[in-house]
Amino acid sequence: MKRFRSIALAVVCCTACQAADSSRGGDDPVSEALAVADEYVAGYYDQYPEDAYETGYPAPMDRMGDQSPEAVAAWRAREDAWLARLRAIDLSSLEGSEAAIPATFSMERLEASVARRVCRTELWNVSPTWTGWQNFFPGVFAKQPVGTEAARADAVARARDVSRYVDTGIGNLRIGIEEGYTAPRSNVEEVIGQLDALLSLPPEDTPYFEPALRDPDPAFRAALADAISEEILPAARRYRDFLSDEYLAAAREEIAVNSDPGGRECYLASVLFYTTLPLTPEEIHEAGQRQMDRIHSEMREIGRRSFGTDDVRELLRRVRADPAYSFETAEQIVAFARDAVDRARDAMPEWFGVVPEAEVALKPYPDYMQVTGGGFYSAGAADGSTPGTYEFGTYDPRDLNRGGGFEATTFHETYPGHHMQVSVGLEGAGVHPVLKYFFSSGLGEGWALYSERLADEAGLYTADVDRLGMLSNEAYRAARLVVDPGMHALGWTREQAVDYMLANTASSRGEIESEVSRYIAVPGQATAYLTGSLVIQDLRQQAEMALGDRFDIRKFHDRVIRNGTITLPMLRAEIEAWIAAEKQAAAPEEI
Repeated sequence: MKRFRSIALAVVCCTACQAADSSRGGDDPVSEALAVADEYVAGYYDQYPEDAYETGYPAPMDRMGDQSPEAVAAWRAREDAWLARLRAIDLSSLEGSEAAIPATFSMERLEASVARRVCRTELWNVSPTWTGWQNFFPGVFAKQPVGTEAARADAVARARDVSRYVDTGIGNLRIGIEEGYTAPRSNVEEVIGQLDALLSLPPEDTPYFEPALRDPDPAFRAALADAISEEILPAARRYRDFLSDEYLAAAREEIAVNSDPGGRECYLASVLFYTTLPLTPEEIHEAGQRQMDRIHSEMREIGRRSFGTDDVRELLRRVRADPAYSFETAEQIVAFARDAVDRARDAMPEWFGVVPEAEVALKPYPDYMQVTGGGFYSAGAADGSTPGTYEFGTYDPRDLNRGGGFEATTFHETYPGHHMQVSVGLEGAGVHPVLKYFFSSGLGEGWALYSERLADEAGLYTADVDRLGMLSNEAYRAARLVVDPGMHALGWTREQAVDYMLANTASSRGEIESEVSRYIAVPGQATAYLTGSLVIQDLRQQAEMALGDRFDIRKFHDRVIRNGTITLPMLRAEIEAWIAAEKQAAAPEEI
């Protein structure tokens, strides 16, 4: 999974960026379009330098971003200016040029970002999932460069800057209370619990000390420990006490974003931002119910074949209750994941023409995040100096059931999923930076979910219980289409959402509780997975029917991921153009 923030740039940086902005534009529409795309990606990572750990962009490493109201306003002004310049270009005039895809993607993303401003997310972002700083920043420090005097200085400076970032967030939450934007009480309580766990650790045991574990310099280790002790932990304490003593009483009881001002408009804009399609809550909800029926049919086949029942609820109950399908130790979980990744990597040349060289590292979540569960991928450096990383939970191995989809999640995050997808873009020649370094959930998460099915085609699953886990994962995504709009726009309660997911997936109550908290914190994002996967499946079927024996699965897959995570409408246009070109190339052979 991936994420985005709304952070802005200091005036001095804006001045430097504006000086660079004029270096490529001009009257030529191709040059002007490329200039805007160049400026947009560079400006974004100056605005949000902490996001770079996830994508591999060479952003500043000595600070966090700025979420202050003044900085947010400055950033939005820059977005508006870029969008105006793109709208002044006839994009059809770019067809066939190197600017066509970067310009179209930049414009669609900017439009979606502008539409989503109605959410005012920076005023109510108290999140127990990756959008909360207490969960996000450990990943930033895990990828913080070390090994040189300059890199060590940057790491210490960034650690000391966390307190400013946290205090700015507290100020924004106070503004949110005044203006009627608050987070749900249930999520606030979860965040307080996470902060209590963090605050129980000595500096050297926090995830912020991780850079020192990769660098032997004793002075650096001492300086980083001091920064954690003097800045990060006191900031976490201030944030925790603010939430407990002041914010909790003001937090909304309702879980729906509809209960905040402009809530329905926020949900529609969030769905567009994440799926890249203009879908209504009602459309999404009904699609989820249809897909759940289809998935249950496949579950019944596995149940009859391997578990002696075709009753889906009974099948899921049996699998959840059987200790044979769980793990005994954290080491067992890591070894199982490593074996799956190795098998998948070896199978890739059969399904792709282009296989990236980048390695992927496996890393259990730090102790205080273990109960988060699930899996998460972050990209390595574009120059290959650091690998991509797959992080996952190993908390309570007996509660991690293979029928819940752990092996499928491993394929989702590594091969043929996110690691494959992101590394192809990072290593690809001629791929514009705006396509290399921006992540769009519709295609990005849609591809990763499609990859879970592809892994089954490739014969990668260990046993039927793991195939059931694949279907359980897909049922999870179908359930998201039901419960995400259900909670945010259609009046569902949290318990309704939990009960629906328990009835339709093999996951435990603990895993589902964590997932539902995530959907509440990040409206709309969870709808992107199955929505995107279904578009890719539809395009593949369209290509297979049109090309017949000439259909090459490796060419199709290369085409889907070669331009990064473009929007789903752009992907449809790309694949339809490829089908037409393939048919035209074959025509002389048929004459």
